[in-house]
Amino acid sequence: MANSVYKINKGINQSIEFKGLKAQYIWYLGGGVVGLLILYSLMYIIGLPTVVCLVVIGISGVLLVMKVYRMSHKYGEHGLMKELARKRIPKVVVVRSRKVFMLDKGGKSGTER
Repeated sequence: MANSVYKINKGINQSIEFKGLKAQYIWYLGGGVVGLLILYSLMYIIGLPTVVCLVVIGISGVLLVMKVYRMSHKYGEHGLMKELARKRIPKVVVVRSRKVFMLDKGGKSGTER
């Protein structure tokens, strides 16, 4: 029997990466480019001069790429989702009733009924 040589795929369980963009930021950039394409077509249909359309889309495109790359490097693969989740956590929990802490005769609290 011949000796078999298998190549090891070293990308298993790694997140997708394209030119430095990680994970969901590739989709954000793709969506932004599609949005800019739609914006360009709307501006062209309205009747704005082509040069004005190209300048607006060019500047917006550069800002989009800079913003997406900055977010990708700042937050990483899952950091943006964690940051958005952290903002949803309340700073203070206010309880205006003691009913939550009182036990009834069966030993259960007021909320377990």
